[in-house]
Amino acid sequence: MKNIFKILLLSGTLTLFSGCSDFLERPVLGQENLDTYFQNEEECLKQVAGCYQGIFWDGWWQIQAPTVGFDMCTDDLWMGNTTQSQSDWIRMSHYGNSKTDGPLSNYWQYRYKGILRCNIVIEKVPEAPIKDEDLRKRMIAEAKFIRAYQYFELVKNFGGVPVVLGMLMPNELDGITRKSVEETYAQIEQDLKDAIADLPAKSEYAAKDLGRATRGAAMGYLGKVYLYQDKYSEAEKILGELIDTQEYDLCPDFKDVWSITNNNNVESLFEVQYSSDISYSLGGRLSVFTGSRDDDGWSWGQPTSNLEKAFLDAGDGERLKWTIIKHGDDVPGDDTEKAKNYVISPSKHKSARINRKFYIPHNLRPEPYDADHIDLNYRLLRFADVLLMYAEAANELGHDSEARKALKRVRDRVSLPEITSSGKTLRDAIRLERRLELALENQRLYDLRRWTDDNGKKALCNVMGPNGTFVKYNLYESTDEYETTNQKENSNKGITFQENRDLLFPIPNTEVLLSGGSITQNPNF
Repeated sequence: MKNIFKILLLSGTLTLFSGCSDFLERPVLGQENLDTYFQNEEECLKQVAGCYQGIFWDGWWQIQAPTVGFDMCTDDLWMGNTTQSQSDWIRMSHYGNSKTDGPLSNYWQYRYKGILRCNIVIEKVPEAPIKDEDLRKRMIAEAKFIRAYQYFELVKNFGGVPVVLGMLMPNELDGITRKSVEETYAQIEQDLKDAIADLPAKSEYAAKDLGRATRGAAMGYLGKVYLYQDKYSEAEKILGELIDTQEYDLCPDFKDVWSITNNNNVESLFEVQYSSDISYSLGGRLSVFTGSRDDDGWSWGQPTSNLEKAFLDAGDGERLKWTIIKHGDDVPGDDTEKAKNYVISPSKHKSARINRKFYIPHNLRPEPYDADHIDLNYRLLRFADVLLMYAEAANELGHDSEARKALKRVRDRVSLPEITSSGKTLRDAIRLERRLELALENQRLYDLRRWTDDNGKKALCNVMGPNGTFVKYNLYESTDEYETTNQKENSNKGITFQENRDLLFPIPNTEVLLSGGSITQNPNF
């Protein structure tokens, strides 16, 4: 941890220097000195911009790739790529009981780098000589919102983590330990409550500030944080208040939710802002990372036939069409010749399917395509999720009428019939709706980890493992022509899952070793 935080302190928007010689006391050309920075609004806003950049960073491998990788650990995605070395992804997605660093290590380090940037704003902006007190409060609130988001991502994946709230030097981190899950969540809740108090509503921002954290986004995440802790009363209250603001609504057509021409739409509470300016690496690459190898993609993270079957069994052809592209399909929404009878070679792709939500129509692709300037914003929180979280909390409290109303809004958009059930049957309908509505959006793993099934086990324990529904489906039931024949990725994914180990990821082994053991490993790794 000491070495990592040395890196953190040297990798933010600002660089720290110390020393007593005349040379070292001079301003460093081309870099900013923390002691002389934060002298005006512009400098403060630049550091806040660094906090936003720390959400997904500027390369595919730090955060973007692990985000897809986490869905690979579910029944929705295969690892997928059957033409390259698979070791890092197989260890994680097939529950290989490995502490080997890789995507998880990158994810951990870059989340903490983002946290440092937020801590700098939270410490320095209160003392900055600026006159606009409302702007000062807003900038601090933005940083607290983003810090809460970063810690939420960590606690979901690793359990309780070291909580660092200040600009600490490496020697101040010696012996640092993990907070409990409850303590970590308590800090996240406090940051979000502070953010709600001082963030503007979406409608109160100027056009130039489109994409900044809003009061609604903070309310939505606080509701999600409550839901993940089974605090249903608190979740229902804050999510109900958010819905009542009428700041957000569903896009009329599901196909528009993830359209590259519809960034920051009415449904969006918070999304990563990307730019296609070729001069900078400020765009995304998930469209390439998950795309067909026959179409300049890398084919990591491919939808399963199990997910496709869930859509078909539910009679949900509309969302299926805009979620999964299958080998030989004509790609919806792309009228170019290359999208006809689309090729996803079964020999190169475990399932011969790719994620339609990240797909970019050929006439809208930047040149060159395989680079970090694809401007499809990543939707982190959208209104359909808010409605389904509210429905879940209401159902858990026995408020089934309210739950059905929220669920109906989501289903009406895709012309599915109203759900009239109550109790556990309604609960299961809401859970299925989350799978179908939010498929391939980095929600499934956390839902499966937190839901408790009727047998008292977490849902993931009933999906994975030797007797898991997903494992049995692939080994004994599936007749899918692509998955059953392409065994370069074994169809027994999940058979080694252990419920006393795999409801969390291992702490990256590097972190445990560098801390001298003060950061403890998760059980049974």
